[in-house]
Amino acid sequence: LTCPSFLFQIDYTGIEPNSPCHKCLNVSWNSTPCYCTIFFTLDKPFESNVFMYYGLSNFYQNHRRYVKSRDDSQLNGDNSSLFNPSKECEPYRTSDDKPIAPCGAIANSMFNDTLTLFRIDPNGTNPKRIPLTKKGIAWWTDKNVKFRNPVGDTKNLTVLFHGTSKPVNWPKPVYMLDSDPDNNGFINEDFIVWMRTAALPTFRKLYRLIERKDNLQPTLAAGNYSLVITYNYPVHSFDGRKRMILSTISWMGGKNPFLGIAYITVGSICFFLGVVLLFIHHKYGNRNNSADIPN
Repeated sequence: LTCPSFLFQIDYTGIEPNSPCHKCLNVSWNSTPCYCTIFFTLDKPFESNVFMYYGLSNFYQNHRRYVKSRDDSQLNGDNSSLFNPSKECEPYRTSDDKPIAPCGAIANSMFNDTLTLFRIDPNGTNPKRIPLTKKGIAWWTDKNVKFRNPVGDTKNLTVLFHGTSKPVNWPKPVYMLDSDPDNNGFINEDFIVWMRTAALPTFRKLYRLIERKDNLQPTLAAGNYSLVITYNYPVHSFDGRKRMILSTISWMGGKNPFLGIAYITVGSICFFLGVVLLFIHHKYGNRNNSADIPN
């Protein structure tokens, strides 16, 4: 017996004037963080492990120059590339006459909202924080092969990244992304997930895991919840949208209608073209054959 997959999502961009996040709509990269809280209800329990995503719309990570704006050697821990990044990273190659680490437009635009989830009891008091797991969200090959921190005589990342500059839009340098040394620097999993660019302008990326602790209890019970957002990431300037997504998976995978819609669309087009070609063959095929017969 397998659990069906469920999906729940909230748009927290704040476009609507009555949205709790409307006050944060015009934040910029250099502004102070804005905080907002959205209350919502889950009508059905989420029984198995829950995957928490952030979603962006109208964000073209597939632009040719954007995709190339990175230095894979630098991200793999090469010390020479750390201080002499690839020219593909321009104009995010240097800052204040220092090499940027990590360089490039992809890293510079890294998603940096903070999402926190609370369960509200029936009495509406004492909200309980839902534990979110931040490790295990990146691909194994990315975490262990493609992304590595620079090496030296010390494991202190502050020393190893000395002489580099943070990306222009980042509030802090790469060696301060996490207090956990196994999730800091270039091997920070939030950073790794962001660096795997999306193929379409509307996409979602894995943000956190909510692991099931008790087989007798659902991971997220039906009821009232609140989403507390540290709103840092500006999207209003390019008419973008932001959303938080909760999803479970079944043996068939997650609940994502894209492939189903794509298969139905392509199949319908092929069926229509087949009917058209069959009509043309029956109407004009015999005429052409008759014209080739000599008198």
